[in-house]
Amino acid sequence: MKPMNHLFNLILLPLLLFPLVSFANGKILATPGVSQVEGAGGGGLVPWAQLAGYATEDELAFSAFCTQANVKDFQLNACGGQINFYDRLEVSFAKQDFDVDPLSLTLSQEIIGLKLRLYGDLVYSTWPQVSLGIQHKSLSTSAVAFSLGAQDDTGTDVYLAASKLHLGLLAGYNVLWNISLRYTQANEMGLLGFGGTNGNGALQTEVSVAMLLNKHIAVGTEYRYKPDNLGLNEDDWKDIFVAWFPNKHLNFTLAYLDLGAIAAIPNQKGWYLSLAGSY
Repeated sequence: MKPMNHLFNLILLPLLLFPLVSFANGKILATPGVSQVEGAGGGGLVPWAQLAGYATEDELAFSAFCTQANVKDFQLNACGGQINFYDRLEVSFAKQDFDVDPLSLTLSQEIIGLKLRLYGDLVYSTWPQVSLGIQHKSLSTSAVAFSLGAQDDTGTDVYLAASKLHLGLLAGYNVLWNISLRYTQANEMGLLGFGGTNGNGALQTEVSVAMLLNKHIAVGTEYRYKPDNLGLNEDDWKDIFVAWFPNKHLNFTLAYLDLGAIAAIPNQKGWYLSLAGSY
């Protein structure tokens, strides 16, 4: 799994560059979630309201991740990172390579993200934590997208996310939920361009629910609604995941994916593995 070979470089590099920066440890283990495939902190498929890393209002946090998703005819490799500025602003970056086995080609895009915490705290406020995020996407391999009817090779998603952790909600277990509303023009997350003959922008809902079995392990599910701008019956995405947090500096996520049809090729089901480090 090629991108995983770069993970340790991504994790160790900030330690070499910032030897005097102390680890951000201010939050409860596992509450920041993991790293989303577009670079934001949250779940694997859905950005959450909480910011990446364990920084509090007087701390910085640095995070890096690599993810690989394998389904029937496609493979997605994504690597990137986030900086959390004082639990107020998250800046993220992700590079995605999408291998299309039936055509023996690779589609690539880069994503720059910003997420601003507007209100609340995941655990301690009465109402959910709310954040506003943007993800600017640039597709560097646009020939396939344009041949399918896409209107552009760049686009910007805007989303509003709300998250809440309920302590002891279900048989004594902690339960976390997130709802995100995303305005997007992206086809298959942007890997097939932006806009098309069937639409050029729509508001989509994304939902995550997780239960913490203990302070180290969380299980849950996600559902991400998606537009069908190209008229190829683009399906919604869903997963069931297990995340392991051995400490505040590492996390591992394994998920079963059901991505439906991609580019009119049906039954894209498979597995997802993500490794991340925080400091």
